[in-house]
Amino acid sequence: MWFDEAVVYQIYPLGLCGAPEGNDGVPQSRILRILDWVEHIKKLGADTVLFNPVFESDRHGYDTRDYFRLDVRLGTNEDFAKVCKALHDAGLRVMLDGVFNHVGRGFWAFRDVQEKKWDSPYKDWFHIDFGGNTDRNDGFWYEAWEGHNELVKLNLSHPDVVRHQFDAIRTWVEQFDIDGLRLDVAYCLPQHYLRQLREFTQTLKPDFVLMGETLHGDYKQWMSGEMCHSVTNYECYKGLWSSFNSMNLFEIAHSLARQFGPEDWTLYKGAHLLAFLDNHDVTRIASQLTDPKHLPLAYALMFGMPGVPAVYYGSEWGEKGSKQAGSDAVLRPEIALPQWNELTDWISLLTKAHRESNALCYGSYRNVVLTNRQIIFERKTDSERVLVAINADAQPYTAHFDAGCGLAQELLTGKTHDFGGGSELPPYSAQYWKMER
Repeated sequence: MWFDEAVVYQIYPLGLCGAPEGNDGVPQSRILRILDWVEHIKKLGADTVLFNPVFESDRHGYDTRDYFRLDVRLGTNEDFAKVCKALHDAGLRVMLDGVFNHVGRGFWAFRDVQEKKWDSPYKDWFHIDFGGNTDRNDGFWYEAWEGHNELVKLNLSHPDVVRHQFDAIRTWVEQFDIDGLRLDVAYCLPQHYLRQLREFTQTLKPDFVLMGETLHGDYKQWMSGEMCHSVTNYECYKGLWSSFNSMNLFEIAHSLARQFGPEDWTLYKGAHLLAFLDNHDVTRIASQLTDPKHLPLAYALMFGMPGVPAVYYGSEWGEKGSKQAGSDAVLRPEIALPQWNELTDWISLLTKAHRESNALCYGSYRNVVLTNRQIIFERKTDSERVLVAINADAQPYTAHFDAGCGLAQELLTGKTHDFGGGSELPPYSAQYWKMER
Protein backbone atom coordinates (compact mmCIF):
# COMPACT_ATOMS: atom_id res chain seq x y z
CA MET A 1 0.00 0.00 0.00
CA TRP A 2 1.18 3.54 -0.80
CA PHE A 3 1.01 4.60 2.86
CA ASP A 4 3.73 2.09 3.76
CA GLU A 5 6.25 4.17 1.77
CA ALA A 6 4.82 7.61 2.60
CA VAL A 7 6.41 10.63 4.23
CA VAL A 8 3.67 12.71 5.88
CA TYR A 9 3.59 16.49 6.26
CA GLN A 10 1.08 17.55 8.93
CA ILE A 11 -0.69 20.92 8.89
CA TYR A 12 -3.08 22.40 11.45
CA PRO A 13 -4.94 24.75 9.05
CA LEU A 14 -6.81 26.91 11.58
CA GLY A 15 -3.43 27.74 13.09
CA LEU A 16 -1.19 28.07 10.05
CA CYS A 17 -3.77 30.18 8.21
CA GLY A 18 -4.29 32.56 11.12
CA ALA A 19 -7.97 31.90 11.83
CA PRO A 20 -9.54 33.58 14.89
CA GLU A 21 -9.51 31.35 17.98
CA GLY A 22 -13.31 31.30 18.14
CA ASN A 23 -15.65 30.95 15.18
CA ASP A 24 -16.62 34.53 14.37
CA GLY A 25 -18.87 33.49 11.47
CA VAL A 26 -17.02 35.78 9.07
CA PRO A 27 -16.13 33.99 5.80
CA GLN A 28 -12.54 34.43 4.68
CA SER A 29 -10.60 32.26 2.22
CA ARG A 30 -7.59 31.74 4.46
CA ILE A 31 -7.16 28.11 3.32
CA LEU A 32 -5.78 29.39 0.00
CA ARG A 33 -2.59 30.30 1.89
CA ILE A 34 -1.69 26.61 1.65
CA LEU A 35 -1.07 27.11 -2.07
CA ASP A 36 2.13 28.95 -1.10
CA TRP A 37 3.34 25.81 0.69
CA VAL A 38 2.90 23.22 -2.06
CA GLU A 39 6.37 23.55 -3.59
CA HIS A 40 7.99 23.69 -0.16
CA ILE A 41 6.34 20.42 0.88
CA LYS A 42 7.35 18.78 -2.37
CA LYS A 43 10.94 20.05 -2.10
CA LEU A 44 11.13 18.75 1.47
CA GLY A 45 10.37 15.29 0.09
CA ALA A 46 7.03 14.61 1.73
CA ASP A 47 4.44 12.94 -0.48
CA THR A 48 1.34 13.09 1.74
CA VAL A 49 -0.29 16.09 3.42
CA LEU A 50 -2.33 15.45 6.57
CA PHE A 51 -4.76 18.23 7.41
CA ASN A 52 -6.03 18.55 10.95
CA PRO A 53 -9.72 19.60 11.13
CA VAL A 54 -10.99 21.86 8.35
CA PHE A 55 -14.78 21.63 8.78
CA GLU A 56 -17.14 24.06 10.50
CA SER A 57 -16.56 24.02 14.25
CA ASP A 58 -17.10 26.00 17.43
CA ARG A 59 -13.45 26.81 18.08
CA HIS A 60 -10.50 24.47 17.45
CA GLY A 61 -11.83 22.07 14.82
CA TYR A 62 -12.40 19.07 17.07
CA ASP A 63 -15.75 20.55 18.14
CA THR A 64 -17.53 20.01 14.82
CA ARG A 65 -20.67 21.91 13.84
CA ASP A 66 -21.06 20.63 10.29
CA TYR A 67 -19.22 17.73 8.60
CA PHE A 68 -20.17 18.94 5.12
CA ARG A 69 -19.00 22.56 5.13
CA LEU A 70 -15.50 24.02 5.38
CA ASP A 71 -15.02 26.23 8.43
CA VAL A 72 -15.97 29.75 7.34
CA ARG A 73 -12.78 31.02 8.95
CA LEU A 74 -10.91 29.03 6.28
CA GLY A 75 -13.20 29.70 3.33
CA THR A 76 -15.48 27.60 1.19
CA ASN A 77 -15.55 24.01 -0.04
CA GLU A 78 -14.57 25.38 -3.44
CA ASP A 79 -11.48 27.03 -1.91
CA PHE A 80 -10.40 23.78 -0.29
CA ALA A 81 -11.02 21.86 -3.52
CA LYS A 82 -8.51 24.22 -5.21
CA VAL A 83 -5.94 23.46 -2.52
CA CYS A 84 -6.45 19.70 -2.79
CA LYS A 85 -6.21 19.84 -6.58
CA ALA A 86 -2.94 21.79 -6.36
CA LEU A 87 -1.53 19.19 -3.97
CA HIS A 88 -2.64 16.30 -6.16
CA ASP A 89 -1.28 18.01 -9.28
CA ALA A 90 2.08 18.23 -7.48
CA GLY A 91 2.02 14.47 -6.88
CA LEU A 92 1.00 14.70 -3.22
CA ARG A 93 -1.74 12.73 -1.51
CA VAL A 94 -4.22 14.26 0.93
CA MET A 95 -5.51 12.94 4.26
CA LEU A 96 -8.11 14.64 6.46
CA ASP A 97 -8.71 14.50 10.20
CA GLY A 98 -11.89 12.50 10.85
CA VAL A 99 -13.42 13.61 14.15
CA PHE A 100 -16.13 11.01 14.63
CA ASN A 101 -16.20 10.26 18.37
CA HIS A 102 -17.69 13.61 19.36
CA VAL A 103 -18.96 16.95 18.07
CA GLY A 104 -19.19 20.49 19.40
CA ARG A 105 -22.16 21.95 21.23
CA GLY A 106 -22.87 23.93 18.08
CA PHE A 107 -23.47 20.75 16.06
CA TRP A 108 -26.85 21.12 14.38
CA ALA A 109 -28.37 17.91 15.80
CA PHE A 110 -27.31 18.74 19.35
CA ARG A 111 -28.78 22.22 18.97
CA ASP A 112 -32.07 20.56 18.03
CA VAL A 113 -31.95 18.50 21.24
CA GLN A 114 -31.25 21.66 23.27
CA GLU A 115 -34.36 23.25 21.78
CA LYS A 116 -36.81 20.33 21.74
CA LYS A 117 -35.39 18.10 24.50
CA TRP A 118 -37.06 14.64 24.41
CA ASP A 119 -39.15 15.65 21.39
CA SER A 120 -36.05 15.97 19.22
CA PRO A 121 -35.69 13.18 16.62
CA TYR A 122 -31.92 13.37 17.24
CA LYS A 123 -31.92 12.72 20.99
CA ASP A 124 -30.66 9.17 20.47
CA TRP A 125 -27.69 10.42 18.44
CA PHE A 126 -26.11 11.18 21.82
CA HIS A 127 -25.89 9.58 25.27
CA ILE A 128 -28.45 11.70 27.12
CA ASP A 129 -30.21 11.52 30.49
CA PHE A 130 -33.12 13.96 30.76
CA GLY A 131 -33.14 13.42 34.53
CA GLY A 132 -29.74 15.04 34.98
CA ASN A 133 -27.78 18.16 34.08
CA THR A 134 -24.23 19.40 33.42
CA ASP A 135 -22.31 22.58 34.18
CA ARG A 136 -23.75 23.97 30.91
CA ASN A 137 -27.28 23.84 32.40
CA ASP A 138 -29.04 22.47 29.32
CA GLY A 139 -31.66 20.78 31.46
CA PHE A 140 -30.25 17.33 30.68
CA TRP A 141 -27.02 15.37 31.19
CA TYR A 142 -24.97 14.14 28.24
CA GLU A 143 -21.81 12.09 27.96
CA ALA A 144 -18.82 14.16 26.88
CA TRP A 145 -15.36 13.19 25.68
CA GLU A 146 -13.18 12.56 28.73
CA GLY A 147 -15.15 15.07 30.83
CA HIS A 148 -14.80 17.99 28.40
CA ASN A 149 -18.41 19.15 28.18
CA GLU A 150 -17.74 21.29 25.12
CA LEU A 151 -17.24 17.98 23.24
CA VAL A 152 -20.47 15.97 23.02
CA LYS A 153 -20.00 12.22 22.55
CA LEU A 154 -21.89 10.65 19.65
CA ASN A 155 -23.76 7.35 19.77
CA LEU A 156 -21.77 5.40 17.17
CA SER A 157 -24.14 2.45 17.52
CA HIS A 158 -26.97 4.49 16.04
CA PRO A 159 -27.30 3.72 12.30
CA ASP A 160 -28.35 7.28 11.42
CA VAL A 161 -25.21 8.72 13.04
CA VAL A 162 -23.00 6.29 11.13
CA ARG A 163 -24.87 6.97 7.90
CA HIS A 164 -24.48 10.73 8.37
CA GLN A 165 -20.73 10.43 8.90
CA PHE A 166 -20.24 8.02 6.02
CA ASP A 167 -22.20 10.35 3.72
CA ALA A 168 -19.79 13.10 4.74
CA ILE A 169 -16.74 10.96 3.96
CA ARG A 170 -18.19 10.10 0.55
CA THR A 171 -18.65 13.82 -0.08
CA TRP A 172 -15.04 14.50 0.93
CA VAL A 173 -13.84 11.97 -1.63
CA GLU A 174 -16.12 13.38 -4.32
CA GLN A 175 -15.27 17.05 -3.67
CA PHE A 176 -11.65 16.86 -2.55
CA ASP A 177 -10.48 13.42 -3.80
CA ILE A 178 -8.95 12.63 -0.40
CA ASP A 179 -6.79 9.55 -0.03
CA GLY A 180 -7.28 8.70 3.62
CA LEU A 181 -8.21 9.75 7.14
CA ARG A 182 -6.54 10.32 10.46
CA LEU A 183 -9.07 9.09 13.02
CA ASP A 184 -9.12 11.41 16.01
CA VAL A 185 -9.10 9.57 19.38
CA ALA A 186 -9.37 6.23 17.58
CA TYR A 187 -8.82 4.57 20.95
CA CYS A 188 -12.36 5.73 21.84
CA LEU A 189 -13.98 4.36 18.68
CA PRO A 190 -15.78 0.99 19.06
CA GLN A 191 -14.26 -1.88 17.12
CA HIS A 192 -17.58 -2.56 15.38
CA TYR A 193 -17.53 1.04 14.13
CA LEU A 194 -13.93 0.76 12.88
CA ARG A 195 -14.85 -2.40 10.96
CA GLN A 196 -17.84 -0.66 9.36
CA LEU A 197 -15.66 2.32 8.48
CA ARG A 198 -12.93 0.17 6.92
CA GLU A 199 -15.47 -1.78 4.85
CA PHE A 200 -17.17 1.43 3.69
CA THR A 201 -14.05 3.40 2.76
CA GLN A 202 -12.69 0.49 0.72
CA THR A 203 -15.72 0.93 -1.56
CA LEU A 204 -14.71 4.57 -2.17
CA LYS A 205 -11.08 3.83 -3.02
CA PRO A 206 -9.44 0.42 -2.68
CA ASP A 207 -6.25 2.02 -1.29
CA PHE A 208 -8.02 4.46 1.06
CA VAL A 209 -6.02 4.66 4.31
CA LEU A 210 -7.27 4.78 7.90
CA MET A 211 -4.64 5.91 10.41
CA GLY A 212 -5.86 6.03 14.00
CA GLU A 213 -4.75 8.24 16.86
CA THR A 214 -3.83 5.90 19.72
CA LEU A 215 -1.82 6.59 22.85
CA HIS A 216 -1.00 3.52 24.93
CA GLY A 217 -1.96 -0.12 25.18
CA ASP A 218 -1.84 -2.84 22.54
CA TYR A 219 -2.23 -1.14 19.17
CA LYS A 220 -3.74 -4.32 17.74
CA GLN A 221 -6.98 -3.35 19.52
CA TRP A 222 -7.51 -0.81 16.74
CA MET A 223 -5.17 -1.94 13.93
CA SER A 224 -5.79 -5.02 11.81
CA GLY A 225 -6.83 -6.11 8.35
CA GLU A 226 -10.41 -5.15 9.27
CA MET A 227 -9.85 -1.89 11.16
CA CYS A 228 -7.11 0.78 10.96
CA HIS A 229 -4.22 0.26 8.57
CA SER A 230 -1.92 2.17 10.93
CA VAL A 231 -1.91 4.02 14.25
CA THR A 232 0.22 6.69 15.93
CA ASN A 233 3.32 5.35 17.67
CA TYR A 234 3.17 7.31 20.92
CA GLU A 235 5.36 4.78 22.74
CA CYS A 236 8.33 5.58 20.52
CA TYR A 237 7.46 9.27 20.36
CA LYS A 238 8.40 9.61 24.02
CA GLY A 239 11.63 7.65 23.65
CA LEU A 240 12.71 9.60 20.59
CA TRP A 241 13.30 12.72 22.69
CA SER A 242 13.79 11.45 26.24
CA SER A 243 16.54 9.05 25.16
CA PHE A 244 18.60 12.03 24.08
CA ASN A 245 17.73 14.21 27.08
CA SER A 246 18.73 11.48 29.54
CA MET A 247 21.59 10.25 27.32
CA ASN A 248 20.11 6.77 27.55
CA LEU A 249 19.56 5.37 24.06
CA PHE A 250 18.67 2.04 25.65
CA GLU A 251 15.18 3.48 26.15
CA ILE A 252 14.32 3.95 22.48
CA ALA A 253 16.23 0.81 21.50
CA HIS A 254 14.12 -1.23 23.93
CA SER A 255 10.88 0.18 22.52
CA LEU A 256 11.93 -0.45 18.92
CA ALA A 257 13.07 -4.00 19.67
CA ARG A 258 9.86 -4.67 21.62
CA GLN A 259 7.74 -3.47 18.71
CA PHE A 260 9.69 -4.59 15.65
CA GLY A 261 12.59 -6.85 16.71
CA PRO A 262 13.43 -10.32 15.36
CA GLU A 263 11.94 -12.35 18.24
CA ASP A 264 8.71 -14.31 17.77
CA TRP A 265 6.95 -12.25 20.45
CA THR A 266 7.58 -8.93 18.71
CA LEU A 267 4.37 -6.89 18.79
CA TYR A 268 4.11 -5.08 15.45
CA LYS A 269 6.53 -6.74 13.06
CA GLY A 270 5.60 -5.70 9.52
CA ALA A 271 3.29 -2.88 10.67
CA HIS A 272 3.76 0.70 9.50
CA LEU A 273 2.97 2.88 12.52
CA LEU A 274 3.07 6.67 12.22
CA ALA A 275 6.42 7.87 13.60
CA PHE A 276 6.67 11.50 14.76
CA LEU A 277 8.75 13.84 16.90
CA ASP A 278 5.94 16.33 17.53
CA ASN A 279 2.45 17.29 16.42
CA HIS A 280 -0.35 19.74 17.23
CA ASP A 281 -0.89 18.27 20.71
CA VAL A 282 2.65 18.10 22.14
CA THR A 283 5.68 20.33 22.70
CA ARG A 284 7.68 20.88 19.54
CA ILE A 285 10.85 18.83 19.33
CA ALA A 286 13.11 21.92 19.15
CA SER A 287 11.72 22.98 22.55
CA GLN A 288 11.67 19.45 23.96
CA LEU A 289 15.34 18.58 23.46
CA THR A 290 17.86 19.77 26.05
CA ASP A 291 20.78 19.91 23.57
CA PRO A 292 19.99 21.57 20.21
CA LYS A 293 22.74 19.48 18.58
CA HIS A 294 20.54 16.43 19.09
CA LEU A 295 17.80 17.84 16.84
CA PRO A 296 19.12 16.49 13.50
CA LEU A 297 19.97 13.19 15.23
CA ALA A 298 16.41 12.78 16.48
CA TYR A 299 15.12 13.25 12.93
CA ALA A 300 17.65 10.73 11.60
CA LEU A 301 16.55 8.20 14.20
CA MET A 302 12.87 8.78 13.39
CA PHE A 303 13.37 8.44 9.62
CA GLY A 304 15.56 5.36 10.09
CA MET A 305 13.27 3.39 12.43
CA PRO A 306 10.35 1.25 11.20
CA GLY A 307 7.25 3.24 10.42
CA VAL A 308 5.86 6.10 8.36
CA PRO A 309 7.71 9.32 9.27
CA ALA A 310 5.72 12.53 9.81
CA VAL A 311 6.90 16.15 9.97
CA TYR A 312 4.79 18.86 11.64
CA TYR A 313 4.65 22.18 9.83
CA GLY A 314 7.40 24.56 10.95
CA SER A 315 9.39 21.94 12.84
CA GLU A 316 11.45 21.24 9.72
CA TRP A 317 13.30 24.53 10.29
CA GLY A 318 13.29 24.28 14.11
CA GLU A 319 10.14 26.19 15.07
CA LYS A 320 9.72 26.17 18.86
CA GLY A 321 6.61 25.84 20.99
CA SER A 322 5.93 24.45 24.46
CA LYS A 323 2.67 22.85 25.54
CA GLN A 324 3.28 24.26 29.02
CA ALA A 325 2.67 27.75 27.61
CA GLY A 326 -1.06 26.94 27.85
CA SER A 327 -2.09 28.47 24.52
CA ASP A 328 -3.15 26.61 21.39
CA ALA A 329 -1.48 29.30 19.30
CA VAL A 330 1.95 28.34 20.67
CA LEU A 331 1.72 24.81 19.30
CA ARG A 332 -0.43 25.73 16.28
CA PRO A 333 0.96 29.09 15.17
CA GLU A 334 0.15 31.23 12.19
CA ILE A 335 3.02 31.08 9.69
CA ALA A 336 2.75 33.20 6.57
CA LEU A 337 5.38 31.48 4.44
CA PRO A 338 7.61 28.42 4.84
CA GLN A 339 11.28 28.78 5.73
CA TRP A 340 14.39 26.81 4.78
CA ASN A 341 17.67 26.34 6.65
CA GLU A 342 20.32 23.69 7.39
CA LEU A 343 17.86 21.54 9.33
CA THR A 344 15.41 21.62 6.42
CA ASP A 345 18.24 20.59 4.08
CA TRP A 346 19.05 17.69 6.41
CA ILE A 347 15.42 16.51 6.61
CA SER A 348 15.12 16.64 2.81
CA LEU A 349 18.11 14.26 2.62
CA LEU A 350 16.43 11.95 5.15
CA THR A 351 13.13 11.92 3.24
CA LYS A 352 14.93 11.06 0.01
CA ALA A 353 16.88 8.25 1.65
CA HIS A 354 13.74 6.87 3.30
CA ARG A 355 11.57 6.93 0.19
CA GLU A 356 14.26 5.39 -2.02
CA SER A 357 15.27 2.61 0.38
CA ASN A 358 13.36 -0.66 0.41
CA ALA A 359 14.98 -1.55 3.72
CA LEU A 360 14.01 1.71 5.44
CA CYS A 361 10.40 1.32 4.29
CA TYR A 362 9.93 -2.42 4.80
CA GLY A 363 12.99 -3.81 6.56
CA SER A 364 13.20 -5.81 9.76
CA TYR A 365 14.75 -4.28 12.87
CA ARG A 366 17.76 -5.50 14.89
CA ASN A 367 20.01 -3.71 17.39
CA VAL A 368 23.69 -4.11 16.42
CA VAL A 369 25.60 -1.75 18.75
CA LEU A 370 24.06 -0.10 21.79
CA THR A 371 25.50 2.14 24.52
CA ASN A 372 24.00 5.00 26.47
CA ARG A 373 25.18 7.49 23.85
CA GLN A 374 25.42 5.45 20.64
CA ILE A 375 23.11 3.18 18.72
CA ILE A 376 23.55 1.24 15.51
CA PHE A 377 20.62 -0.80 14.24
CA GLU A 378 19.97 -2.83 11.13
CA ARG A 379 17.04 -2.57 8.70
CA LYS A 380 16.98 -5.50 6.30
CA THR A 381 14.91 -6.95 3.44
CA ASP A 382 15.72 -9.68 0.94
CA SER A 383 17.06 -7.06 -1.47
CA GLU A 384 18.74 -4.49 0.79
CA ARG A 385 20.49 -4.03 4.13
CA VAL A 386 20.93 -0.65 5.83
CA LEU A 387 22.65 0.24 9.09
CA VAL A 388 21.49 3.36 10.92
CA ALA A 389 24.17 4.79 13.21
CA ILE A 390 23.72 7.59 15.77
CA ASN A 391 26.37 9.12 18.02
CA ALA A 392 24.74 11.47 20.53
CA ASP A 393 27.99 12.19 22.33
CA ALA A 394 30.20 15.27 22.03
CA GLN A 395 33.15 12.90 21.52
CA PRO A 396 33.91 10.61 18.55
CA TYR A 397 33.14 6.93 18.99
CA THR A 398 34.74 3.93 17.31
CA ALA A 399 32.28 1.09 16.78
CA HIS A 400 33.72 -2.42 16.47
CA PHE A 401 31.30 -5.04 15.18
CA ASP A 402 30.98 -7.60 12.42
CA ALA A 403 29.48 -5.59 9.58
CA GLY A 404 29.11 -8.69 7.42
CA CYS A 405 30.90 -6.99 4.52
CA GLY A 406 33.76 -4.63 3.78
CA LEU A 407 32.22 -1.75 1.88
CA ALA A 408 29.06 0.33 2.23
CA GLN A 409 27.52 3.37 0.60
CA GLU A 410 26.44 6.24 2.85
CA LEU A 411 22.90 7.02 1.67
CA LEU A 412 22.89 10.64 2.85
CA THR A 413 26.19 11.65 1.23
CA GLY A 414 26.79 8.99 -1.44
CA LYS A 415 30.27 8.32 -0.08
CA THR A 416 31.76 4.82 0.12
CA HIS A 417 32.86 3.53 3.52
CA ASP A 418 35.25 0.68 4.35
CA PHE A 419 34.21 -1.31 7.41
CA GLY A 420 37.41 -3.35 7.53
CA GLY A 421 38.78 -1.68 10.67
CA GLY A 422 35.56 -0.76 12.41
CA SER A 423 33.79 2.54 12.02
CA GLU A 424 34.37 5.90 13.65
CA LEU A 425 31.30 7.96 14.39
CA PRO A 426 32.01 11.71 14.60
CA PRO A 427 30.52 13.70 17.48
CA TYR A 428 26.80 14.44 17.17
CA SER A 429 26.50 12.42 13.96
CA ALA A 430 23.98 10.27 12.13
CA GLN A 431 24.71 8.00 9.17
CA TYR A 432 22.78 5.54 6.98
CA TRP A 433 25.02 2.83 5.53
CA LYS A 434 23.73 0.72 2.65
CA MET A 435 25.76 -2.48 2.96
CA GLU A 436 27.07 -4.52 0.06
CA ARG A 437 25.30 -7.88 -0.11
